[in-house]
Amino acid sequence: MRKITFSFYIILLIFSGCKREDEPAYADKPQIVVLMYHKISCGQASNLYERSKEEFEKDLKYLINNNISIISFSDLENIKKAGKMPARHSAIITFDDGDRSWYDIAVPLLKRYGMKATFFLWVEKIGSNSFLNRYEIQYISNISYQSGIKPFVFGSHSYSHPFLHSGKSNFATPEEYNLFLNWELSRSKECIEELTPGEVTILALPYGDGAGDPGIIAAAQQNRYKFIRTSRNDAIGDISGLDLFNIPSLPMLANTEQDEIGYYLNN
Repeated sequence: MRKITFSFYIILLIFSGCKREDEPAYADKPQIVVLMYHKISCGQASNLYERSKEEFEKDLKYLINNNISIISFSDLENIKKAGKMPARHSAIITFDDGDRSWYDIAVPLLKRYGMKATFFLWVEKIGSNSFLNRYEIQYISNISYQSGIKPFVFGSHSYSHPFLHSGKSNFATPEEYNLFLNWELSRSKECIEELTPGEVTILALPYGDGAGDPGIIAAAQQNRYKFIRTSRNDAIGDISGLDLFNIPSLPMLANTEQDEIGYYLNN
């Protein structure tokens, strides 16, 4: 009897897939997660906001192996208009600041796996130190896949990367503050549009500062932005309730495990 019981237990383990408790279990309801990267390092990451090349490639393979669709912000807008979530989990890949590692490491890997991405530029830094120069931005923005799709889009991370909300107290009047917001959003947009095809319609908040702020949203709308990506940690599950000017994200830090993507999509 003991032998039969033991055999039954082994069979049960086999058919249950011996699933570990820490493995992500995907929800039946599809969700969307926006991944937020900064610099991709060739070797080991030297600070929290870097992601090593090895881990970044593991991230891309994780998305493929878990059947997670890669979409763009334009796709997200169409999903919002249709009022219906995609048939499976989806992700939007984004990068902040403008590090040259995008050109050297990130873009070649994204091309290898046929993926889309959005790059948010700290415009004041273009061409300085370890940041992308004008040629590299133009090159990336004009890459096309065989389908004719241009997979890489540039958005604004403001002009001088200030605290857009917390810095409000530095201005004597609301009018001065509004002029500051308008300049940061309009000047960065103009500079990027000089280098890339199409209109710049996506803003990523510097430091994640000011998510949901009515003044920042109004300035973005005034300057023809259609999306604001924030640093508010969450996934998108209810497309009807999604505010395109308050899009959440998942920071992909030096120590972020690939399974974290699955946990976000499952919650």
